[in-house]
Amino acid sequence: MSIRFTAKARRGTAALAVAVGLAVCAGGCGGGGGDDRKPEKSASASQDGGSGPSAQEGTSEEPLAELRGPDGLNLKITSAVRDSGGFITVNAELKNDGGTDAVLSSQLTGNETEIMRNGQSFGGATLVDSKSRKRYYVLRDTDGRPLTTAGVQTVKAGDTVPVFMQFPAPPASTTEVTFQLPTFPTATVQISG
Repeated sequence: MSIRFTAKARRGTAALAVAVGLAVCAGGCGGGGGDDRKPEKSASASQDGGSGPSAQEGTSEEPLAELRGPDGLNLKITSAVRDSGGFITVNAELKNDGGTDAVLSSQLTGNETEIMRNGQSFGGATLVDSKSRKRYYVLRDTDGRPLTTAGVQTVKAGDTVPVFMQFPAPPASTTEVTFQLPTFPTATVQISG
């Protein structure tokens, strides 16, 4: 009987992770642009058109941080939202500003054996709460899969890929954390929610 319960719990957790991932990916697909003029146009279009993909909770027109990585990769952190369930979801857009396709480094996955077994992901990301002196790693489901965008091997020149990562939430008094992702510089981001 306990085996059935465990199997049901794993399926439920996996289904929740997939649902959250799809919701976050759907939010990351709306709008955005290649240069400074395009976001202004899409922002005015969404204001005129009423509700649209850019009206999601925790997202804003101006990114929280912009990190320049190797091979022309640019990571724009669009939101870091605290959920009542005890976790933080960081949403971002990974754009290839280079002239050639960019192959993502395996360092982004991190060096933990359990995460590495599940293929290419953004499982190496961390949040640092310097106030509490704690580091938060990407959450995992019961099968050890990281709760983050996975399976992205390359980003074609000029393409943008929506990315999400979920972390345990620091104390409610913490409103600012440092975001770290291997091969990218660190950035301070504000937590909303």
